[in-house]
Amino acid sequence: MLRIRRVYDEILPIDREALRQAREILRSQFDGLSEEDVESFASDLRDPFKRRFRPLLYVAEDGRRRVRGFALLLHEPKLRFGFLEYIATPRGRTGSGIGGVLYERVREEGAAQGMRGIFYECLPADPDAYPPEVVAQNAARLRFYERYGARPIADTAYETPVDPADKGAPHLVFDGLEHADPPGQAFVRAAVRAILERKYAELCPPSYVRRVVESIADDPVRLRARRHTRPPAARGAARPAAEPIPLVVNDRHDIHHVRERGYVEAPARISSILKEIEPTGMFARLEPREHGERVVKEVHDPRLVDYLRRACREVPEGKSLYPYVFPIRNADRLPRERSVLAGYFCIDTFTPIHRNAYLAARRGVDCTLTAADEILAGCRLAYALVRPPGHHAERRSFGGFCYFNNAGVAAHYLSRHGKVAILDVDYHHGNGQQDVFYGRADVLTVSIHGHPSFAYPYFTGFEEERGEGDGEGFNLNMPLPEARDGRQYLKALDAALRAVDRFDPTFVVVALGLDGAKGDPTGTWTLTAADFAANGERIGELGRPLLVVQEGGYRTRSLGVNARHFFTGLATGVARR
Repeated sequence: MLRIRRVYDEILPIDREALRQAREILRSQFDGLSEEDVESFASDLRDPFKRRFRPLLYVAEDGRRRVRGFALLLHEPKLRFGFLEYIATPRGRTGSGIGGVLYERVREEGAAQGMRGIFYECLPADPDAYPPEVVAQNAARLRFYERYGARPIADTAYETPVDPADKGAPHLVFDGLEHADPPGQAFVRAAVRAILERKYAELCPPSYVRRVVESIADDPVRLRARRHTRPPAARGAARPAAEPIPLVVNDRHDIHHVRERGYVEAPARISSILKEIEPTGMFARLEPREHGERVVKEVHDPRLVDYLRRACREVPEGKSLYPYVFPIRNADRLPRERSVLAGYFCIDTFTPIHRNAYLAARRGVDCTLTAADEILAGCRLAYALVRPPGHHAERRSFGGFCYFNNAGVAAHYLSRHGKVAILDVDYHHGNGQQDVFYGRADVLTVSIHGHPSFAYPYFTGFEEERGEGDGEGFNLNMPLPEARDGRQYLKALDAALRAVDRFDPTFVVVALGLDGAKGDPTGTWTLTAADFAANGERIGELGRPLLVVQEGGYRTRSLGVNARHFFTGLATGVARR
């Protein structure tokens, strides 16, 4: 089994290890590289402005997470080209097919990013300049790239060495991806100038750069005739492709079905989302893995967890138990009667104890943690599509259709590996996350919601609630007026994202509520599908690993379409980083 994935930075241990192995491959394959060059391989990811290229690093890993090859593509988004700096496998594994798989992925990424083409260097197969074994290696590389239609650019001074005493310089090879026409002179001149001035700034004086650029005289530029392969049969263009988003669906959500008038948190919510997002091809569905109850009890009061398990089991099939007495006084005195206990642990009168509520909610936690594991395994984006939702569940109480706080449990789980920001974009205040993390500085909680003067849960979500003790300043509430359109909402979202960016988290958990949509029975805002796409794009541009956890959204006629647009925008934003 071989997995190709992008490595964005060195934040996660799995990515640090992948970079370490990639550096070892560099040392083994490129004898002429200095140790400084090898180490700068990783620093380019940390500082993409150093050479003014956007680095795109892909590693090929086997089932034991051993790196079997890597490719580093430098992207110039304004000029719309890529420069393939490295594609390498460990010494002795040449010809294994891994290089081909990596290059296919690079070409797909180039097409997805809208590149006009990809440039790279290959030494010439010149028997007068190199010994026979080197000539054979160079010819093999040129043969490999010719299979994709890539060939050296003809009749330029790029192959002239900076120092006349040196041997010949490499060919500049061009792969036009899906573009059948040869590249234009202005495009190639601009690309060559960028390559020489940025990648080889210390080696190439301005006079040399000017001479090479001006030597590109043909328009369109000519590519050298094939020398190592026959013309291929008609080949499909490189198609835009992105890494699939791990999708973990609560496969037991529908056992929790409260068949009562007005109970909008229904199984149809999940099916309406799946109907729209699965045909996009953006997702790879994964089976949930069990994680045990201990991690739930690290976030929720064990008495609440035990009560929900026992009480749900004891409710007759098809019946619901609603709380009716609440502990305004003597809250520390735990009642004995099960029906009274419901009010002790619940914050409202419309979230019932139901036979399968505990089982469905626990499975939702397992799904969310399975998606979190994918983030820890190096994925940049994962989606837990779960119900019942969770963001109203506090440390010692449930309510608002929520029993366990999926996003909160995931944030606590991820916090073992770095700081976490929870961005709650549900129409209703994320009181659960606020309550759980109110005294912690390692988890930032941000919630954009309808003002509590008119929106559930009414008693929390005010701006002045900023955290306490160590957590003071790490809870941000952004209550909005009753009437908001997409443009007004986006201004608030941008402010929230600036706060997240200042916090500089290792991970971001997005509590995705789609109940801000126009016509949602629980909200008053008028966000459209286009608005959700814009919101997703902004969030994706954060440039950090994103775990998306489904919360509200109850207008099933538009729910799936809005989810599809959100993830389309989200993937677009992530791809820009």
